[in-house]
Amino acid sequence: MNEAGPSRTVLVTGATGFIGHNLCRRLLAGGDRFVALTRDAGRARKVLGSQVRIVTALDEIASSERIDAMVNLAGASIIARPWTQSRRAVLLDSRLRTTNKLTELVARLERKPEVLINASAIGYYGVRGDEEITEAARGQPIFQSHLCQAWEVAAQGAEQYGVRVCRLRFGIVLGTDGGALPGLIRPARMRMRVVMGSGQQWQSWVHIDDLLALVRFCIQHTEMRGGINVTAPQPVRQQEFAAILSARFGPSIQLRVPAAPLRAALGEMSQLLLEGAKVMPAKALSHGFAFRYPDLNSALADLLRPKDLAAA
Repeated sequence: MNEAGPSRTVLVTGATGFIGHNLCRRLLAGGDRFVALTRDAGRARKVLGSQVRIVTALDEIASSERIDAMVNLAGASIIARPWTQSRRAVLLDSRLRTTNKLTELVARLERKPEVLINASAIGYYGVRGDEEITEAARGQPIFQSHLCQAWEVAAQGAEQYGVRVCRLRFGIVLGTDGGALPGLIRPARMRMRVVMGSGQQWQSWVHIDDLLALVRFCIQHTEMRGGINVTAPQPVRQQEFAAILSARFGPSIQLRVPAAPLRAALGEMSQLLLEGAKVMPAKALSHGFAFRYPDLNSALADLLRPKDLAAA
């Protein structure tokens, strides 16, 4: 990750998660050092290995230490359970608490980090139908948008100390060791093409490798700041996504999941499955970032190797 200069020290929160542990592998492979903030040091050591410095509280980082960049990925899973009032509070607190602690760390560090890369999501834009969305679009007065907006505002607190802040709005992240894809593969292996509701809702996705490359790009390029969409330039409708995925395993039959029971069971959280947004990575493209996997066929060809298909 240090191809443009000397090695960096990067502080990573959420380092044992799907995106986090893949990012940490890239950091180590590129010769960078990283510090992982985690609540479970034993698990982090198993996941991340012995080369990693692990802290369980930011107070363990001395004010005199050098931290070149921060990557904040910490936050409870938004899709783990329905959004009851208590769950909404957990989702919000899990994001704001760590982000505010990072700002406190920035305040006391004698040498300020160059950049804070803060996770967010395309849920920032809410439910937008067929509208093509760039970073210029605003949020909506619904929970998924409010959650992202509040998280991004908290991250902007680091700007008062001269830190450049990149607020990365992730789409559906595709990888084989976590995220949405393993769950989507299971019915495809059984030759089922699952269509959620109308199937016409947009799915804005990104290959994990492109996400990691864009994190690196944002660290290295000082002109990158503010809200940044982390989605491939060719989003697809959900029905098309299901068709492209299932086709990799052979002929399939369509299984349509009606919208009404999903809305009844999941409430507002059903928006994640039944609604979508056609999100374009305008800022990344305008600054010269090149997606290695711009279309879904190329992404799945990389992620689903012959051995995976043979097991179907």
